[in-house]
This record gives sequence, C-alpha cells and structure tokens, in this order.
Amino acid sequence: MNALTGMEKFSHLEDKIYLTIEYAKKMRGEKERLETEVEGLRSDAAAAIADKHLAEEKLSTLLSERDSIQLKVEAMLEAISLIDTEVAEAVGR
Repeated sequence: MNALTGMEKFSHLEDKIYLTIEYAKKMRGEKERLETEVEGLRSDAAAAIADKHLAEEKLSTLLSERDSIQLKVEAMLEAISLIDTEVAEAVGR
C-alpha cells in the first residue's frame, strides 16, 4: 500500500476545497437565476389574475346586455303576435 504523504494529503484537501468553492458559486448563480424566474412568474400570475378580473367584469356586462336585449325581443315578438291577431281578425271580418 502506498501511503499518502502529508503534502499529498494537503494537496488533495486543497483540490476538494476549490471544487467545493466552485460548486458553491455555481449554486449561488443557479439560486439567483431561479429567484429571477420566480419573480417573473409572480408578475405573470398577477397580470393573469388582473386579466381574469377584467374578463369576468366584461362577461357580466355582456350577460346583462344579453338579458336586456332578450327582454326587448320578447316584447317585440309579443307586440307582433298581437298585431297578427288583430290583422287576422280584421281580414276575417
């Protein structure tokens, strides 16, 4: 067995320390990238929620307008049916 000398052990430890430092730098960079990405996603989510609220308000407005138009159309159809009845009676006389 070949035993490591004190200098070889120290060199090996030094290599491990430098590798650990490089790994820590890489992880710090990855953390910063992920934090930036998360902030962007939060911003996108907030915009999507705002768009959803606007769409809900618009839908509510459109449904209200539809109901109003439906009532007017029903009233016109009723008026037309009354006119048709009056015309039929007038022609039938």
